[in-house]
Amino acid sequence: MKVSPMETIFNVLNETAIILQEELHCSYLEALAETGENLFHENIIQDELSELTQKRLMKKYEEINLESYSKEQIRKSYQLAILKGMKDSVQSNHQMTPDSIGLFMSYLINKFTEGKNTFSLLDPAIGTGNLVSTILNHIEDKEIVSNGVDIDDLLIKLAFIGANLQRQPIQLFNQDSLENLFIDAVDVVVSDLPVGYYPNDNGATKYALKADKGHSYAHHLFIEQSINYTKPGGYLFFLIPNGLFESEEAPKLHKYLSEQVIIQGVLQLPISMFKHSNSAKSILILQKKKDEIKTPKQVLIANLPTLSNQSAMEKMIDKINHWFKENKN
Repeated sequence: MKVSPMETIFNVLNETAIILQEELHCSYLEALAETGENLFHENIIQDELSELTQKRLMKKYEEINLESYSKEQIRKSYQLAILKGMKDSVQSNHQMTPDSIGLFMSYLINKFTEGKNTFSLLDPAIGTGNLVSTILNHIEDKEIVSNGVDIDDLLIKLAFIGANLQRQPIQLFNQDSLENLFIDAVDVVVSDLPVGYYPNDNGATKYALKADKGHSYAHHLFIEQSINYTKPGGYLFFLIPNGLFESEEAPKLHKYLSEQVIIQGVLQLPISMFKHSNSAKSILILQKKKDEIKTPKQVLIANLPTLSNQSAMEKMIDKINHWFKENKN
């Protein structure tokens, strides 16, 4: 039976990660990062390994030549290995934005940046980098200067390894995304917002969207921070919980957004994509205010069909294209 390119790459990543996991007494995800480093450098970087283990690893690495595979084949294979590792992870923040959402985000960003040959992009909660990698792999006709931030050192390392394996120039920062960032304002922000409470009450005090009492919502602060680091006229694409505007802090969020941005669209993702209806999400599209920018005649609002339903998606794309003709010329 013929093995697909994705299976070939995954098998090498998986089998060598298992070897390193046993030898280094670490988690599967940590071992995956180590084997990714080896593949990128075409060498064994773990000096403590025995000569026999190094030979076993090199024999596996020689089964593939990454330059003969597409970036998407590498990304998907690496993604499968990460997903395997996440099943054994006890950390709730070890999650990944589904491919179908990343593909649709790519389409939206491409539409809203039409006419731009180059733009800068930031994901303030980049995680393993799968969302940004998907976007970069599907908007190949534009030069994108990409930045990513995450407080989790393992996730940011996995993002770094993935970017290297795919030869993607992403600038990554391992820090609290709600502190001052070491980047300039960007044209586009994209983020699968981390939902929950921000534990640093002192750090939250500088935000307009801080809670009046108790811990502040991290996802509210991420929205404000993202707007702070977006150029006037720039776009923001957020994956948000459907109940974002229903909490007790919602009135403050409404007021803040009306002052800072223009809401361009709210696209609800199919409920069937999520295990529980209360965890369902939507895509929120914002544009930072600028003097010459006009509010659209109407906000782009839609309930997206199942993304695998080709005919229904074609009708939705037609609807979105029509909205662009009416509102974005």
